[in-house]
Amino acid sequence: MRAASLLAVLVITKVIVLAGHDVPLSWWSPIAYLWQDAALVLVFAGVEFVLASQRRVAWAAYAAVALYAVVNIPVIRALSTPLTWSMWGAARGPLADSLWHDATWQNVRLLLTAAAVLVLAPLVLGRTLAFAPGVGQARRQLPLLAVVTVVVALGPAAAARVDTRGLDRNAWTALLATAMPRMDASASDADWRAPAVDRTAREDLSRWRGAAAGRHIVLVSLESTAARYLGLYGADPDVMPNLSELARSAIVFDNAYAVYPESIKGLFSILCSAYPAFDSAAASYAAAPCRSLAAVLSRSGYRTGLFHSGRFGYLGMEAIIRNRGYGTLADAGDIGGNFNSSFGVDEPSTVTHILRWIDALPANQRFFVTYLPIAGHHPYETPEAGPFSDRDEFGRYRNALRYGDRSLGTLMRGLRARGLDQKTLWIVLGDHGEAFGQHEGNYGHTFHIYDENVHVPFLVAAPGLLPGQIRGRRIVSLIDTAPTVLDLAGLSTPGIYQGRSMLDPEPRMALFFADYSLGMLGLRDGPMKFIHELDSGRSRLFDLDEDPQETTDLSNRYARQATSYVQRLRSWSAAQKHLLKTAR
Repeated sequence: MRAASLLAVLVITKVIVLAGHDVPLSWWSPIAYLWQDAALVLVFAGVEFVLASQRRVAWAAYAAVALYAVVNIPVIRALSTPLTWSMWGAARGPLADSLWHDATWQNVRLLLTAAAVLVLAPLVLGRTLAFAPGVGQARRQLPLLAVVTVVVALGPAAAARVDTRGLDRNAWTALLATAMPRMDASASDADWRAPAVDRTAREDLSRWRGAAAGRHIVLVSLESTAARYLGLYGADPDVMPNLSELARSAIVFDNAYAVYPESIKGLFSILCSAYPAFDSAAASYAAAPCRSLAAVLSRSGYRTGLFHSGRFGYLGMEAIIRNRGYGTLADAGDIGGNFNSSFGVDEPSTVTHILRWIDALPANQRFFVTYLPIAGHHPYETPEAGPFSDRDEFGRYRNALRYGDRSLGTLMRGLRARGLDQKTLWIVLGDHGEAFGQHEGNYGHTFHIYDENVHVPFLVAAPGLLPGQIRGRRIVSLIDTAPTVLDLAGLSTPGIYQGRSMLDPEPRMALFFADYSLGMLGLRDGPMKFIHELDSGRSRLFDLDEDPQETTDLSNRYARQATSYVQRLRSWSAAQKHLLKTAR
C-alpha cells in the first residue's frame, strides 16, 4: 500500500511540474516522463518488504521519500530541475531573497494539493484494495509492481525517443545522480580551442599591445548580464547608456563567451585564466594553480583592490579570491550601505567606497580595481523604481541593469573628476548571461549554455587612447581576460595561463559547460554553436549566422562534425578535471 501511495504522490507531482511545459505528444511520452518515478517506487517496494514487521519505520520512510518529492515542486516549476547535489550546497543565506521570491500563494496551493495526496492516498488505497497484512499484502501489490517493472524496463528506450530535457527525473533520482561523478579525469595537453570550422584570421588588433602601459586598470564584472539585452549589442531601448558611452572609445567584442554560467567559478576563469572543472566544488579551487591577474599586477607595482556589493560567503567565493594578490578585499559587510539585503548592499555605496580607496592612495600610484556589482541578480530588486514595468521578471531585470548602469556612470564620472579618465584602462564584461524562457525550461543562468546564458558583453575602453569604437568579431572567451589585460599593459603573460590575448588575430573556439543540474558541454566555433548533454547523450548544433536564436538543430545533418565536437569536449573536460585533481 505504501509503494502504491508513493506512486500516486510521484504521479501527481509530475503532473503539477509538467503543467505549462511543452510536452512532446507520443505514445512513449508517459513512459519517458514517469520511468524514473517508477524506478523509485520499485526500490521503495523492496524497502517496504524488508520493513514489513516494522510498520512505524516503514511509514516514516514513506513520509520522508514522498515529502521530499513534494517540497521540490516550487523548485522544479521555477527552474525546470529538482534540487541537485550542487544546488543544495548553494541554498544558503545569500540566496534567501531569491528563495523567498518563489513563496507564492500558487506554489503554496500546489504544495498543499500534493501533500493532501501524500496523506489521503494510503487511506483511499487501503480501503479500495483491502490490503491484508504480511504476505497477502505483498501478493496484492504484484500486479502494480509488474506494471511498474515494465515501465522501468522500457524507460531508457522511451527517453531515447522523447527529449524530456531532464524533467523525467524526480527529486531523488536527480539528487543521487548529481552526487556521483559524471566525468572521469584524464590527462591531455591538446589544443582544445583550435577551430574546426572558422580558420580565418580576424581584424588586426596587435597595434594596441602595450598601448595602455602605465595606465590604471578598472575591471568591472557585470552580474547576470547577457549581451543580447544591451543597446551596445543592438537591443532597444538601451538599458545601460553609461556603458554605451564608455564604449565610444573601446574595442567591443561581439562574440565573447563565459566559461561557466555562474559567478564564482566564472570569476576563477577570469582572474586565473584557467578553466574550472566539471562537478567540482568552489572550495577545491583554493589549492588550484593560479597566477592571478591581481598577483601579476601587484608584483608590477600596482595597488590592488576587489570590491563586491555582495558577500564573499556566497558559493565558496573565499576560495577564489583569498591569497590571489589583492591588497584590499571588501564585500557588503565591509562596505555597509543605505540598502541591505541577504545578497548584498546598494551599488552607490560600493562605488563611493571604491572612490574613497582611490583617494587614499599615494599620488601617482597605479591601481587595479576589480568591481563586482550585484545589480542584475535574481530577484532583481532595486532600491528605487525603474522605467520598466515591475510586473514581470524581465521588466524588473532591465530595471536592475539600468540601476547598476547608473552606478557605473558614477564611477566613470568619479575618475573623470579626479583627472584619471585619460589615464585608465577599462575592462567591462558580463560574468554570465540570464535567461527568460527563450528555450524550453531555461530560466536564470546556471543550468543551460544557450547564448542567453553564456554570450556576454566584453569591451576594452581607453578614453583618449582609442580613437573611436572598434568592433571585434573574433570568438573570445572570458578565460582570455587576464592575458588581454597584461598584453595591453605591456606586461608578460604567465605560461600557466590557458587563455590567450584577445589582441591575437589567430582564430580560436570558446568552450563552456554547466553542471548544476544536467551535465552540459558546449563550444562556439566560428558561426557554429554546439551543445552536448552528458546525461542523455543528445547533441544540438546551430548555425548562429542563420539561426541566432538557436532553434534549428543541425546535428543530424552534420553528424560527423557533431561526433568530433563531442570527442573534443569530453576530452577537454576530462583534462580539466585531471588538472584540478592533481593540484590538490
